[in-house]
Amino acid sequence: MRYRVLGGTGIEVSVHCLGTMMFGAVGNPDHDDCVRIIHAALEGGVNVVDTTDMYSSGESEQIVGKALHGRRDEVVLATKVHFQMGEGRNRSGNSRRWILTAVEDSLRRLGTDWIDLYQVHRPDYTTDIEETLGVLGDLVRDGKIRAFGCSTFPAEDIVEAYHVADRRGLGRFRTEQPPYSILARGIETSVLPVCQRLGMGVLVWSPLASGFLSGAYRKGQPVDLSRGRPALTPHRFDPSIPGNATKFDAVERLTELATDLGCSLPELALAFTVAHPAVTSTIIGPRTMEQLEALLRDASLALDDAALDRIDEIVPPGTNLYRPDGAWSPPVLSDPVRRRRLPADRAAA
Repeated sequence: MRYRVLGGTGIEVSVHCLGTMMFGAVGNPDHDDCVRIIHAALEGGVNVVDTTDMYSSGESEQIVGKALHGRRDEVVLATKVHFQMGEGRNRSGNSRRWILTAVEDSLRRLGTDWIDLYQVHRPDYTTDIEETLGVLGDLVRDGKIRAFGCSTFPAEDIVEAYHVADRRGLGRFRTEQPPYSILARGIETSVLPVCQRLGMGVLVWSPLASGFLSGAYRKGQPVDLSRGRPALTPHRFDPSIPGNATKFDAVERLTELATDLGCSLPELALAFTVAHPAVTSTIIGPRTMEQLEALLRDASLALDDAALDRIDEIVPPGTNLYRPDGAWSPPVLSDPVRRRRLPADRAAA
């Protein structure tokens, strides 16, 4: 396993990062099995583990805590804050009030005194970014976190946060964690170039396009929408939905390319993400030991320019064949009031 420095933090992380979304009730409910998978990843050279408080309502963090008992110093531990945790008001978002509560909850579940990378999971337009950066800086000074970053932020929000930090003398986001795969290349347009200019580390998620690039889903073959990834997001896999046809077509062409290169489709998909100069690490999210072993075997492939050119022909740079983030939508798109003038003011003359 190779290692790269995470932005300007000085922290060295493996080029593959272990993601734990599938550990717990949502994926693999067997805690002992999940612990074995984490230990196998560490033995395979992975040194960074990424989780969040909302994965299986905190269960994923608990599993990670069990696995890292006695091995904490070996691991760069990353978790996140933002999404609703439990019932009631003020139990989500990016406010000082909630972050101070959430970080203590995460530390307790993880069984640790510190978090290496604490990430703001999504933007929160009800909270001033200065408020968020301020409390994150306080947590660094308190020794509860080592560095902080953002996840799935639009490029303009990353730039705004950078300039607010600069003007106010606050700590800044050191990393970004966006979705990135051959089928979802939208971040190549602005997010990745912005991160490069600002010296930010980048840990990308969903390199297998939520399982669509796993090789298990092919054009003309039935898809079981009752289990696995399709059960979580059936609209992304259902062949009867017209918008999925482009993805199935791309998968056929990518499978042909993988065959020509003598590799598997997942191997091709992972190698693609780590070839971008802005990407520090790509997050793999196995549910089973077999999946982990296959993903680790796939780590050594390096794509040459000819292979990357063929991928560009199948899915052009900067193109999304589907909307990769189904968990959040910017208010400017989801709230019609923000996109429509009052009726009396809509005419041009």
